[in-house]
Amino acid sequence: METITISQAPEHVGETVKIGVWLTDKRSSGKIAFLQLRDGTGFFQGIIRKNDVDEAKFDSAKHDLHQETSFWVTGEIAEDKRSKFGYEIHIKDFEIVSKSEDYPIGNKEHGIEFLLDHRHLWLRSRKPWALMRIRSRVKLATMEFFDKHGFTQFDAPILTSSAPEGTTELFDVKYFDTDAYLSQSGQLYGEAGAMALGKIYTMGPTFRAEKSKTRRHMTEFWMIEPEMAWMHQDESLKIQEQYIAYLVQDLIDHCAQELEMVGRSVESLKPFTELPYPRITYKKAIEMLQEGGFDSKYGDDFGSPEETYLADQFNKPVFIMNYPRAIKAFYMPTDPEDDRQVICADLLAPEGYGEIIGGSERSYDYEYITNKLEENGLSKEDYGWYDDLRKFGSVPHSGFGMGLERFLSWITLQEHIRENIPFPRMINRLRP
Repeated sequence: METITISQAPEHVGETVKIGVWLTDKRSSGKIAFLQLRDGTGFFQGIIRKNDVDEAKFDSAKHDLHQETSFWVTGEIAEDKRSKFGYEIHIKDFEIVSKSEDYPIGNKEHGIEFLLDHRHLWLRSRKPWALMRIRSRVKLATMEFFDKHGFTQFDAPILTSSAPEGTTELFDVKYFDTDAYLSQSGQLYGEAGAMALGKIYTMGPTFRAEKSKTRRHMTEFWMIEPEMAWMHQDESLKIQEQYIAYLVQDLIDHCAQELEMVGRSVESLKPFTELPYPRITYKKAIEMLQEGGFDSKYGDDFGSPEETYLADQFNKPVFIMNYPRAIKAFYMPTDPEDDRQVICADLLAPEGYGEIIGGSERSYDYEYITNKLEENGLSKEDYGWYDDLRKFGSVPHSGFGMGLERFLSWITLQEHIRENIPFPRMINRLRP
């Protein structure tokens, strides 16, 4: 007899197998008990008929199996056309491994605050399970996409000596006898990698010392940040839209069940695989906002209402290109068509989820970057190595960053971005 997982059930129809499971729910009616089971790979139903087991075992199934009790089941896999999974197990025997009493998360509605306080257990429920599976698939698809496009994965440090953009939202830590900070971005180190390897991407945690009050602000999140030598903005935007479309299609192909569990239909995602995505300039965006009744003017940055309105005009992701210099980072080069602006672009997701990608060309002019470092009060001691990238054989290059949680919140239609964050990041519970 073979030991299998629930996900392998379709390959063993008609066979007697053994599976390690937890109980999520049960009901009984006379001489039959219906057990809802999970094992980490999936969910399905187990059926115990009184005639198939001895009386003591049937009585134990009715009285000893409580929510989240762990046990081994032995039985025959059968097709079940009534269920979405399509298979079930007809149980011939079971062996309790560990009992569970008074499990705090019942099969009823709970408030988000309660669930976040019990996240270590909530992960076992269907929705968080599906979210974690989707998250895992996106990370795998990310590696596949960039590998197919000739990128090298490049790991940036998490402990750094300075901020990538001179901001103050830094978590400071003591690094022996000197100050250090948790990384806000792998970008600057990624630029060094691109000068050595051509096309690279980083993928890892980043940190912001700001209060996590909305789905747009988090203290800890993951970023995917490609940097590409010999590349201008048009080429970069093509990579960006191809990447998003690839992720969406990959989820359609591999996570249809999980998407359904979180309330996202596959059909609603298909338009996001159609390329190219629309592109408008920042100036055009201001005109559209003014026509839509917003009190927007040139020089304003966009908040959630503005981003939502703009994206809703297209019903698919849209690039907003070339923002004013004053609201963007020091390393972005001047727009040759308007020296008030820089060559950059944000990708806004539809359905009210806002920016999911921010990117730009990176200036490769040594004098320009040196002056910008001085203008922004960034010391030569901290950023001299970044200056060196322009001093020794620099080339035109571009890059972008995608927030993993932002992307996942959009794809899975989640109001609470922290639902996408796996345990043990309980530090997020310390927010106001």
